[in-house]
Amino acid sequence: MKNSIFLLIFSISISFTGIAQQTTLSQQESKALRNNIIEKSKKTTSIISDFKQYKHLDFLSNDIISSGKLVYKSPNSIKWEYQKPFKYSATFKKNKLYINDNGVKNNVDLSSNKAFKSLNELIIRSVKGDMFDDVQFKIVYFKDYTVSFSPKDKKLKSFINEFILTFDKNTLNVIEVKMIESSKDYTLIRFTNQQLNKPVSDAVFSN
Repeated sequence: MKNSIFLLIFSISISFTGIAQQTTLSQQESKALRNNIIEKSKKTTSIISDFKQYKHLDFLSNDIISSGKLVYKSPNSIKWEYQKPFKYSATFKKNKLYINDNGVKNNVDLSSNKAFKSLNELIIRSVKGDMFDDVQFKIVYFKDYTVSFSPKDKKLKSFINEFILTFDKNTLNVIEVKMIESSKDYTLIRFTNQQLNKPVSDAVFSN
């Protein structure tokens, strides 16, 4: 059940073939990019954004495409509100995942599962762009403002083999989040019409 929930939350896809051919940054360039993104992340108190998701599964001939709106509020509240092709929302708040499937509500306690709690934290950090933990990840920086994060923890890696974040060159906003699963199926989220540090009511994250 939990695996299907997270597969549903992140329904997207693009090809993974090109990243190995990209040019990596030097150590000095990597450090500068990292520091700039971290400073930007520290100043981010809220994010409101449209998103479009593409999910690629090897056994399907076509990608699954969905779209909606994301709302994030510091420190750890995030809501994915799917609008097409169906009405569905997933809200992460205080170590719980609240599901509203067209009026049918359910919740999952993430604190009882260390792996899913870690995954929840990574989802929030990926949206903010703040995943720069060398202890937890092997990190590779590329010249096109793409950064690859490979979990070192075996349990977490059994869910997500790699996160790939793409940042806007000028604003350093996260404009794409790509998650590659251990099965090599993958999900891509593209963000558009982003608004940062706008007032967000706690009521947005109510059940």
